[in-house]
Formats: sequence, C-alpha cells, structure tokens
Amino acid sequence: MTHDHDLVLRPTEAQIAAALNPPSGRNGGDLVVETLAALGTTTVFGLPGQHALGMFDALRRSDLRYIGLRVENNAGFAADAYGRITGEAAPLLLSTGPGALTSLAALQEAAAASAPVLAISSQIPSAGLGGGRHGYLHELPDQAASFRGVVKSVHTVRTQSQIPSAIEAAWKSALTAPHGPVWVEIPQDVLLAETQIPVVTGGDAFPEELPPRVELTAVAADLLSKAARPAIIAGGGVVRADASGKLKRLAEVLRAPVVCTPGGKGAFPWKHPLSLQSWIEDRYVTDFLEDADVLLVVGSGLGELSSNYHTFKPRGRVIQIEADLGKLESNHPALGIHADARLALQALLETVTERADETAPERVREVLAKVAERIAAQELTLEQDVLASVRRALPAGSPSFWDMTILAYWAWSAFDAKGPNHMHSAQGAGGLGYGFPAALGAAAADPTRPVLAVSGDGGALYSIAELATARQYDLNVTWLIVDDGGYGILREYMTDAFGEATATELTRPDYVALAESFGVPGVLTTVETLEADLAKALAAPGPSVVVLPAVLRMFAPTHLE
Repeated sequence: MTHDHDLVLRPTEAQIAAALNPPSGRNGGDLVVETLAALGTTTVFGLPGQHALGMFDALRRSDLRYIGLRVENNAGFAADAYGRITGEAAPLLLSTGPGALTSLAALQEAAAASAPVLAISSQIPSAGLGGGRHGYLHELPDQAASFRGVVKSVHTVRTQSQIPSAIEAAWKSALTAPHGPVWVEIPQDVLLAETQIPVVTGGDAFPEELPPRVELTAVAADLLSKAARPAIIAGGGVVRADASGKLKRLAEVLRAPVVCTPGGKGAFPWKHPLSLQSWIEDRYVTDFLEDADVLLVVGSGLGELSSNYHTFKPRGRVIQIEADLGKLESNHPALGIHADARLALQALLETVTERADETAPERVREVLAKVAERIAAQELTLEQDVLASVRRALPAGSPSFWDMTILAYWAWSAFDAKGPNHMHSAQGAGGLGYGFPAALGAAAADPTRPVLAVSGDGGALYSIAELATARQYDLNVTWLIVDDGGYGILREYMTDAFGEATATELTRPDYVALAESFGVPGVLTTVETLEADLAKALAAPGPSVVVLPAVLRMFAPTHLE
C-alpha cells in the first residue's frame, strides 16, 4: 500500500543537469530569494543593513519586487497588511540587532491580529553565535530570544543547506491557522559565502489544515438547533479563513443574530436583517448577547475589545471556535472547538437543523434602534458626519487601514466595511503608526483599487517618513490625517480619569506643506468639504494626503440614565 507521503517526485533529466551545474556567482542570499520565489512570493518588504547585504544583493538577481520602507517597524506594518490582503506569507527582510528589534512592535500587531509575516533577519557571523560577547556590530546575546515571545516560531540557520528547509518550515508555520508572524535568522557569513547548492526550484507551500473534532461539532450543532435565542459573535478568524459566506448561511439557517468584533469587520453583511453590525462595545448589544441561551463565538478569543472591556458575562451556553489553542476558553468557559473557522462552520452547516424563528429580525431592529437613540442623545453630530463622509467617499471595494485614533474607535462600531477583509486597524496590539504603512502594503498587494489610511496627527508622526516610500513606488494610498493637536484619545482618557490631561499636546508640522515637500499632493479640508476632497484624492492615481483639523469625541458605550 502506497501513501501519498511515501511518493518522491522523480526529477527530469533537465532538472538533474541544472542541479549538477549551478550558475556561478551565487551566495547564501540567493538561496533565500530562490526559496521565497519557489514558495510563490512575488513581493518582499524591508530595509538593508550591513549583515544582510548578501540577501539584498541577491534580490538584484531575482524577479522579486522589493518595496523598501524607511523604518523597520513600518516595513513590518506594510508586510502585515500585504499578508492580510493576499492571504500569503509576506516576507520582511531585516538586518541584525537594531534593525531587527525595531520591527518588534509591528510583529506584535501581526501576532495579535494573526497576520502572516515571514521575517528573515541576518545575524552576526556564525562564529559568534552562542550567547557570548564577541564585539560584533549589532550583536545581541541572544537575538532570537527577543522575538520568541512575540512570533509563532523561530528558526535559526547555521549552514547554507538549512536555508531552504528553514524558510519553508517558517512559511508553513505562518500560514497554518492561526496565521501569524514567524522569525528566521541567518548569519552574515552564511549569506555572503559563495554556494554550490543547486538553484532552489520547488517548495511545498501548503500549510497544515486544522479541522474540528467531529464529536464536538455534533454537540455544537445539537445545541444550536435546539436553542431558543441563539446569537453569533464573528471575529477576525472568520475573515482570515475566508468563511464569511459560510457564516451567513449558518446564521440564516439558525435565524441567529450576528455581531462582528473589530477584527471581524465585514464578516457579516452590515444591512442583513440578522446583523447587529459591530456595536460590540455597546451595552445594549452586550445585554442582548448575554441573554442568548446559546452563543456561538467564531474566530475570536473574546478579549478586551470583543467583550466590551471584560464586562460581558454570558448566562447561556457558549460555543467557541478558535484556531489559537491558547485563546480557547481563555476568557469564558465554553464548548471549545479548536479549529479553523471555515472548516468548523462547514461542519456545522452539514449537521445543524433549520430553526423557525420569525422574531429575530425584529429583536435586532429593536437593539439597533436603542443604540441609535443613545448615540443621538450624546450630541455627536460632528463625529457621525465625518465618518459618514469617509464612507461615502471611499469606493465600496477599497480597503481601509486605521491607526489608533478617535475616528478609528468610532469606525470599529459604526463603519460599514462593505465586505470581509476591507477594514483593518491596529486593534490587535494597539500600537501607533499602523495606518499609513499598512495601507502602503495593501496598495502593493493590489494596485487596481485605491487604499485609504486614517491617522490622527500623533500617529501620523510615527510614519511620516513613509511619504517618501509612497512617492518612490507611486502607491495608490490616500492618507486622511485628523489633526486635533495631540494624542486625542489619551487626552480624553486622562481628562475623564484625572480632570486634566498631561503629555498629550503636540507641536505639529504643516502636514500639507510637508506632504508636498515629498512630491505628494496635499489638501487642507473641512468637515463640509471632506467628502469631496477625499473622493477626489482617492480617484487620482498615486499617493495623496488630506488633512482635517477637527477635535472629535468618543461616544459613551453604556446606557444613558
């Protein structure tokens, strides 16, 4: 009996001849780029550095497209977005020590949001590996240790023959559910040394699947089929698994209302009769979910933002489908199903029986009406007008990337993403500076549609250097900067908590003039002209900046007494 894994592909005579006569002038860096190309890579991000020059020189001999950013952290954000948009592992090429460490915050966001990033860094020469102090430039006692608590897996290469297998193993790790960032490091001398290893021509790019346990989905299907008031929370795992279609069918079969988490934006149609949209930070919605007798949580760990800041206390039975084993039942007891969302939803669709319930759409309308009434009572017309203008200006099929700014907090709850994988933010780890470089990565992934980035003036200064990147590669990104004079959300938090704010006010540049100094068109807009200015900028090819001076406020998420 022959098993698939016992089969070995027989090389052709041409392949044998090529392997026996590799071209001259290749080094370890060529093995890196050849392996990436063999795995299907077309685009890489990063910054060169002294120890990594062998890798970057090899790019010159390859067909890979290189997008170079100005700061490693921003390069990581760009790779993160490229991975989210394409579903591929996005290579991030870095140098040793400071260059590598500067990417840590971006890799933390990728880990928190399950974005597949393949970080490949140089290391000090192999003679210095082992944790000593050898005096090499950029040397760390244990570079891999700095990343082990952030990424999914760490792969240290010591010889050239290890390069293809290490990168392939890292690639599979990044793309196995839950997706996430991985780390490969290769010593400088291994990258620079000439190699006689044959050109890398093949690679197994298929990650392992994560199917649900049959006995668990059988119990889950029985609970859902017999529920009186089922409800569903859709998290980012639904989007990453490309499972929104299956989620919609299951919700309709069960007549179960659905609310999307910030990471799950667009996983369920915004205007569907069963859609609670994404008002998951609202107390009315929290009450509704707590009242469900069976709550299905798909692709969410029910962390802080997805549990209304840990105020959520479900009274019914919880079923949690989660690909990250560490998040399974980490916040609430549940029937925990460790599985990819797509495979688990398919199993449920094949097992559940249809529920007859004509009251669910009416109950959804009642909740959304209460939410709208509560927001209307808070005199937040400015904020709603700004968000509505952004939505009207942005083409329905265009993705948007949001920094940690007040308008993004609004968008988590009140913005119609118009589809799965369209709206992304830094809500995973919550670091500043995500929006613009991430949008650049998305534009590199798909140049056929404009991309929107949204930042506050504080977050914008984290990534202002990437205006040069946007211009150099002529990327179709429009950057909306809401200028409120400082760290607006922190100002609001501190004022609420302490009566006054400290360290939140900022001296800012003239963002329009600054953009134009990079050769990027800029416009100063108003709330009244925002929609027209933003639409015009998005319609024009290449990068652009739109600056809106406005002080926005957050809505109160609790009931008004």
